[in-house]
Amino acid sequence: MTESAPTTDLPGFEAAYEAAQKGLSEGGIPIGAALARGTEIIASGHNERVQHGDPIAHGEMSALRAAGRQKSYRDTTLYTTLAPCAMCTGTIIQFKIPRVVVGEARTFPGEFDLLRSRGVEVVVLDDRRCVDMMRTFQEENPELWAEDIAE
Repeated sequence: MTESAPTTDLPGFEAAYEAAQKGLSEGGIPIGAALARGTEIIASGHNERVQHGDPIAHGEMSALRAAGRQKSYRDTTLYTTLAPCAMCTGTIIQFKIPRVVVGEARTFPGEFDLLRSRGVEVVVLDDRRCVDMMRTFQEENPELWAEDIAE
């Protein structure tokens, strides 16, 4: 991780990265996410749009679905390998997740202004592995990437 983030973020971020790698190995879009409470990882998930033909199965949505119902998300952190899109940002805001740790935002800018305007702390790690993984995927699969971001 290149930006200084607490070492307590390492397990959650690594779970998100491993989920992204899993999605890539399945022929899907390599975006992973994990939901954690402190250092306890509640669940992780990866983009499954290709695998399930589900247009809203982004990495963040899959991780939240895997986490199941929570009485509250106000003490959680969502880790994601790529800046959240508008749909995932809306979900973060809806569930009042107070903190999002992002692997990278070079290949997709996401909705940081909206998150921050709603009081969400956003930490961008600018993780080289995430940048390289997404750049390679976008170069090798431009049509699939455009579909994922509704271009």
